[in-house]
Amino acid sequence: MCPLPISASMQDYLETILRLSYQSKFVRVTDIASELNLNKASVAQALSILKEKGLILQNRYGPVELTEKGWAYAEVVKYRHEILLEFLTKVLKLDWATAERDACLMEHAVSTQTINTLEEFLLKSRYLKGEFEEYSD
Repeated sequence: MCPLPISASMQDYLETILRLSYQSKFVRVTDIASELNLNKASVAQALSILKEKGLILQNRYGPVELTEKGWAYAEVVKYRHEILLEFLTKVLKLDWATAERDACLMEHAVSTQTINTLEEFLLKSRYLKGEFEEYSD
């Protein structure tokens, strides 16, 4: 499944929709736009691409919902982000804001092998206590 067959910005949309889905039953275009600091027209355009790829469901002007495939991709992006964030904050001791920004950039470019090796390192070094599910291609 990785690298994901969609652009980094589309991956960010999926991750945002996933995060908002945990917070509310209904995810609206306005919520996504606010979270990503974008205008609603840009979000609507991106959502149409995600809908074409079968990653979201949305009726005109209705709430946005991840499909099973979209949910799976979003979980992968979230997993990659969390592993990188843990490494950057716990091992490299970066401040949270810097680590968060860098994890967002890195999550799209790092190989699955690197992510899995980082997780293994974090677990063996006891920086993690096994809270992540293993991901493989």
